Amino acid sequence: MASTSNLVLALTGAASWAIWSTVCGYAAHSIPRAHLDRDDWLLRVRPWERGGRAYERLRIRAWKDRLPEAGALFRGGFSKRSGARHDRAHLEDFLVATRRAERAHWAIFALAPTFFLWVPAFGMPWWLATAMFAYGVVANVPCILVQRYNRARLTRILSSRSGTR
Repeated sequence: MASTSNLVLALTGAASWAIWSTVCGYAAHSIPRAHLDRDDWLLRVRPWERGGRAYERLRIRAWKDRLPEAGALFRGGFSKRSGARHDRAHLEDFLVATRRAERAHWAIFALAPTFFLWVPAFGMPWWLATAMFAYGVVANVPCILVQRYNRARLTRILSSRSGTR
């Protein structure tokens, strides 16, 4: 009986991830561009990130393109794999897309700790709650790192083109 209820809890958790990810993705897609023209406290590149260069220690260039890309999932979205255009307008659109994507992944990741509330509420075993949390880490943290890396790199490129630092 416990294995059946664990299966139901695991499937419910998986469905929760899918639904929450879709909701957060659509909500991020719906943020007006004017709200994404600048980095706020969450998105701001920190000094320790060294303009995105800190992520190169993680060999981010080697694996970042292997992650799923859902920027164009909703109508009017921006695919971050939309080609190698280097004009200012495209780079600024890309910069905005990194902010939108990072916000989405932070919001999705916010679901992860709630599975520990399922332990007392629904009898979810700790190992399953931990697995659900680990999924949240594995599915979102690499995406957040890539967005931060790309945004820092794009900011450097755009700053050098405008002659400011």
